[in-house]
Amino acid sequence: MSTDLSIEQIIGTVQQLEGSLVVAPAVGDADFPELAWGDAFFYYAPDGEMPRTVQPYGTIVTKDYPDDTDSDLDPDGRWRVNIHVDRGTFGELTGLGGAAGTVDHAAADVVLPHPVYGTAGWIAVVLPGPRTADTVLRLLRDAHDAARARFERRR
Repeated sequence: MSTDLSIEQIIGTVQQLEGSLVVAPAVGDADFPELAWGDAFFYYAPDGEMPRTVQPYGTIVTKDYPDDTDSDLDPDGRWRVNIHVDRGTFGELTGLGGAAGTVDHAAADVVLPHPVYGTAGWIAVVLPGPRTADTVLRLLRDAHDAARARFERRR
């Protein structure tokens, strides 16, 4: 692909995955806290219902959260995709094993440990571009497959 990814392209890719559910609260959506408006949350949910007992396998955030400001997402046009990966993939992508390490979490188009949830196996990419676009889409597919496998084991 080797190009900048848009939020819409990422959401469209995830929506094409069998059993995917993208929850994207819009401004004014009373079913979600205001903080979540404008963000997107990716689930494996073949019934189309948002799971209440599992975390999403991926998210897109479009602003700083109170406990998550290191990526500097408040300026216009900045956003970040977050993806849960397995321990081996985390270490391969970040070179950090299970540790978050010291990195510039505001750097764009770089696969980094998530600034808050890196130790739980989450990676983050601010403004995915030519260096990370293919990786981001592959990791989202892999995370979707892992979420499906967890769903099947629970059934």
